[in-house]
Amino acid sequence: MTTHFPGTPSDQVDQVLATGRGDITTAFVSMATRHPDGTDAEYLRWHTLDHRPEQHRLSAVRASLRLVSTPQCRAARAITGGRFEPVDHVMTYFFSDLGGLDGFNELSAALGGAGRKLALLPHVERGVYGVATKVAAPRVKIGADVLPWRPILGAYLLIEDGSVAPAELTDVEGVAGVWSLESLRVDERLAGAPPGQLLTYCFLDDDPVATATRLRPVLERRWQNLGITPLFAAPFHPVVAFEWDRHVP
Repeated sequence: MTTHFPGTPSDQVDQVLATGRGDITTAFVSMATRHPDGTDAEYLRWHTLDHRPEQHRLSAVRASLRLVSTPQCRAARAITGGRFEPVDHVMTYFFSDLGGLDGFNELSAALGGAGRKLALLPHVERGVYGVATKVAAPRVKIGADVLPWRPILGAYLLIEDGSVAPAELTDVEGVAGVWSLESLRVDERLAGAPPGQLLTYCFLDDDPVATATRLRPVLERRWQNLGITPLFAAPFHPVVAFEWDRHVP
């Protein structure tokens, strides 16, 4: 059930916005398959308790988000097939600036040197993205700038070949807000997403599979009316700490 709070939404109050707009400009996104040995829960345990917290020693890392697909999530995808079909895990780090990726790589090497890294999940695509648009549903009251810190029940991810951000998705029940990001050209050793690819996060405060059902007709109209080519459209659960096998592929 979605939540409605009293008062005026932050994005309509100049005095609130004048105090700060947040400083996230960039995201590193790693999309991967399920664990080849079926030990997804154990991998999520290590990543959540060991690897992911360490990234927040970097001042440029402002937030992070780990998402997992389940069989029910897979069945609710609006797009199937294509190069993103194997994706079951999505890890995102939000940075204050593109230069923060230098420290990100240095820390990865240092943790590896300390014997602190497991073999990574087989990746499907890694991308570096610049934040393009941010929209919060007025009912949630918080501003779009702070959506990555609002607790979620799920996320819906879109990857499209197009440049028109889907701000209208905040009208769908269960969508608390939307961030759209455009992929950047970076060293191919870091990431290989093609430049100009549009990645959208729908932050959900309702069940992701139920919300996916409501989103589907809206998305289909978008793709038909605007001539946008969808590449991926899928719901995900967030990792639930200490319930590692609650949401696994």
